[in-house]
Formats: sequence, structure tokens, C-alpha cells
Amino acid sequence: MPIGGHVVLCGTVGIGGRIAEQLYRAGETVVVLEQFASPELPTLAREWGLHTVPPAGSIADTLAAAGLDRARAIVCVTGDDLTNLQIALLARQDHPELRVVAQVGNTAIRQALTTDGGPGAVLDVATLSAPAIVDACLRRQVHPLPIEQQDFRVAVLPVDRPGTLRARFGDLAPVAVIRGGTGEVLAGPGRDLEIAPDDWAAVLGTPAEFAAAGHPPDTLVEAPAPPPAHPRWRRITAAVTGVLADFDRGLFRALIALVTLVGVSTVVLWRGYRLPGMSALDALYFSTETVATVGYGDFNFVDQDPWLRMWAIFLMLAGITTTAMLMAFLADMLISRRLNHGIGRRRARGASGHMVVIGLGSFGIKVAASLLAAGHRVVIVERDAGNRFLADAAALDLPVIFGDATLRSTLEAARVPDAAAVAVLTGNDMVNIETALAVRDLLGPAWGQGPTLPVVVRVFDRGLGRTVARRFGFRHVQSTEEVATVWFVGAALGLDVLGSFPVADRTFMVGRLRIDTGTGLVGLAMHELSRNARVIAIDRGGAGRLEHPPRRGTRFGPGDLAYVVGPYEELIGLLRSARAW
Repeated sequence: MPIGGHVVLCGTVGIGGRIAEQLYRAGETVVVLEQFASPELPTLAREWGLHTVPPAGSIADTLAAAGLDRARAIVCVTGDDLTNLQIALLARQDHPELRVVAQVGNTAIRQALTTDGGPGAVLDVATLSAPAIVDACLRRQVHPLPIEQQDFRVAVLPVDRPGTLRARFGDLAPVAVIRGGTGEVLAGPGRDLEIAPDDWAAVLGTPAEFAAAGHPPDTLVEAPAPPPAHPRWRRITAAVTGVLADFDRGLFRALIALVTLVGVSTVVLWRGYRLPGMSALDALYFSTETVATVGYGDFNFVDQDPWLRMWAIFLMLAGITTTAMLMAFLADMLISRRLNHGIGRRRARGASGHMVVIGLGSFGIKVAASLLAAGHRVVIVERDAGNRFLADAAALDLPVIFGDATLRSTLEAARVPDAAAVAVLTGNDMVNIETALAVRDLLGPAWGQGPTLPVVVRVFDRGLGRTVARRFGFRHVQSTEEVATVWFVGAALGLDVLGSFPVADRTFMVGRLRIDTGTGLVGLAMHELSRNARVIAIDRGGAGRLEHPPRRGTRFGPGDLAYVVGPYEELIGLLRSARAW
């Protein structure tokens, strides 16, 4: 294959297709291995100009046929950790200087590959995407960005009075502005942009700069406290009601029959027992004693009329039968509670201010673990009783409710109306949308009235996600694969991605660029960069001393390290300008 400087892509299913698209939009030449591609590859190849390579025998032979010796990078996202590991090891063995980017979910394997010393990155989609979901659940407006031992933060702050960004936020660097009326996101705005009280501004700076602008660090609350729990009597009532619901209805029938039997016997003995002074209390005591087949000798039927002695025989037989049924139903409930403890329905009773995670996959378990680490109670809803992540949930002591989350009964069992947030994270877009609509219907009139609980919906397709958000009024629709794609594309093209964060429905990225001699960025001033990207700081010559903030006339020099923030498309464009071939 005569191509050179291309990117070899192994896998176009799921995130692989998104990576192929973004590499194409970045102007890269992409070579796809057919044996790891989706059935839609011919269509994708025509649309994005992808080059395809058929199987040529072993994986090593196929990689050679793809021109790996002339490639810029190889991206392994086949969906199988073992296959990704095999491809990554083969590529690293034959081409030590090649950038190898691989998706590996297994933590131990990921750490082993990361320490091999070669260029590239070993990434996990769930690990990269989970923080965005956690931030939405916790309503975080502050995102920490540690850069070379320096503490930077991005905060999304409301605009309380009209004016310019410079007048309102001082030396804080504006990253984006969200227009209140339309929701439009303006990336990399100038400091003299006029803002209105309905707008929101994403600004970046150090704690000292936030304090100077009137936003001390202790006032930047990362997440509001969860709603207060219900009063103790309401929690006790909910727990008791839940326990009663566990009993079989036959238990209540047996209990009613036993009470009726004792009540009738009390009246019969009170009126028919031949003993002067037999009180109603004596009759109740004797009836209970007879039903329980416990005799103390203080009362008996030896000298009573035959009909009353026949009644005593019936009373003892009926009492034994009814009591046995009652004990059987009680034992069944206790044994069922023991066997089904892991199901979680009982543990969720009385919960309030908790987080509900729907979908126990590799992604859901990471989100649940992060929410738990943040000090919040978590309840999981999962359809599959054989889910392979149940052991992880048990290790974290997370209650799991098995059921269809699109059903009202399942959502009520998870106490969704009393939750602090709901994260819908199954691997099926339509199931996620249907579940989110079921949550909205369950909340009823409370939906949309004032600050409601965040309902975070995972939708793979970004266009579908935006349409769903507009049509159904969802405020937190997350394309988790889009967040992860930023890291894979950046790593493949040589951008050191340091972090990413959402601003409304757009993903912003923080990266590090090396300004090498002979590139188009040497001698370039800050104001000559793309207007949508902003330089946070410059490390002159890579000496570890940050120049912050750089001024408009500051120019890049050879060997500098530039720390930049902006929409990832803009940063990829900067990377292309920085490369010299």
C-alpha cells in the first residue's frame, strides 16, 4: 500500500465508527482492517474516503498489508480486549516508535500496556466517559484541571448583570458563553463580548484569580447537597409498608381466619360455658389457650355440654391448621428475604436523596462506584439477573433491583420520585429514551417545575441525543462515546489530552502541544490562533515553569509546551498546524 502518514483503524463498531468520522473530518487518511469492521464499512468508506484492507492471513500479515511501517498511528477498538491487546503488542513489537492507541477495559492489562514506554495511549471508554455522567448527576459546575502542579479550574457561572466578560469576570479566561435565550454555545469568546443576565459563562483560572473576580474558592460549590431525607416517621412507614408487601396474600387470609376463630370462640364460651362468673376476658384467654393447644389446667371441657365439647374439638383442629398456615407463610417470607437479599428491593425501601443508576454495564458500574465514593447512596436497576457485573456491585454493597426500568412498578421500587438523580445508562439508545420518558411520566406535574432531579440519559448518536433533548425536554443527554472519542483521536494524532468537560451540549478538551522547530506554530502570537481555542499557559522550553496567563502578543518558541483549551475540533486543527513532515 503506497499510503504513508496514515492512521490504521482496527474496529468500526460503536466508538470505532465515531473515531473514523472524526479522523476524516480532521483531514487524516484512514486505513481500516476489514476483518474487524462493521457491516456498514462499504458505506462508511464511500462517505468518508476510507481505505480498506482485506484479511491477508495472520493479523501480523494483515497489519503489514495495511502499511503499518509507514503509518502515523494505529487505533485498536475492536470491542474485544484480548484482540486489542494482541494487535497492540504486535504493533509495538515490530514498530517501537509507532503511536499505539488501544481500548482496554481490564485495569491490570491497561496498566501493563501503559508502562511499556512506547508512544500512544491505552484507554477505556467507560473510565473516560463516567466523570461527565457523574458531574451531571451531582450538578457540578466546577471542573478541576491540574496542570504541571498548578491548580486550574473551569467553572460555569451565571451572569447576574449585563456588561462585558472583562467587566464581570476580570482576569478569568472566558472559555465559552451559553446564551440564555437560545442555548447557543459561543466557544472562545473575546473578553469584550457583551453578556446578559440570562447567560452562563464558562471561565477558567486559578483559585486566586477566582477570588479576585469575586468568586472565592469556598463559594464555588461543586455539587449542591442532596435533598434532605424524609422525616424519620415517613421512612419507618415506608419500610413497614414495604415489609407488609413482601408477605403472600394467603398469610393475611390465614391471620383473618385465626382472629375470626378466636373471636367467635370467645363469644361462644362467654355465653355457653357453665362456670359462674366467666368473664369476656376469661373466654378470650380460654379460646386462645385452646387454639394454641396449650393447657394450664385452669379451664377444661370435661363437665361441659356435649355441643360445647364438640366445639372444643373443632376449635383445636381449626386452630392447629390456621396457625400452621400462618407459620408457613411467615417462614416463606423470611426465607425469600434471605435468598433474595441481593435483589435490592427491600434495601431501597425508605431511601431518599439517593442516586439511581439504570443499567449495570462496564459504564454503569463505574458511574455507581464514583457516586458511592462521593458519599451518595446508590441504587442500581438491571434487567438481566445473570449480569457479569453483579459481583462488582456486591463487592461495593450496592442494592440491585431486577426488573424492566420502563415499567412504573420497577421505578417505584427504586424510589425514583425521592431520588437526587437518575442515570439511564443501558447500551441501547431506544431503551434509554423509553426509560427516561417513563421517569418523566412517573414524576408527573413535578417534571419541569423549578429545579427537578437530573435525569441523565446516555445516547450514542449525538444528533439523536440533541433531538431527544429538544423534543422531550431532557436537560442532560450525554453522548458518552463522543466524550471518549476526543481522547482516542487526540492520542492518535499526537495531542496529549489532559482532560475534557462538557459545556451545555458541546465537549471541550484540555491538551498539551509541543511546539517543534519547523512547525507552523513557531513565532505565532496568541491572538493569531484559532479564535475558538485559548492558551491557558506556556511552559518555556519544557523547563516546568508555567507562564500564565499569556498575553495577546506572546509568541511561541521552539521547544515550548502549550496548554490549550477549546472544542476538540479546534484543538485537532491546531495539532495539524503544529505538525511538520
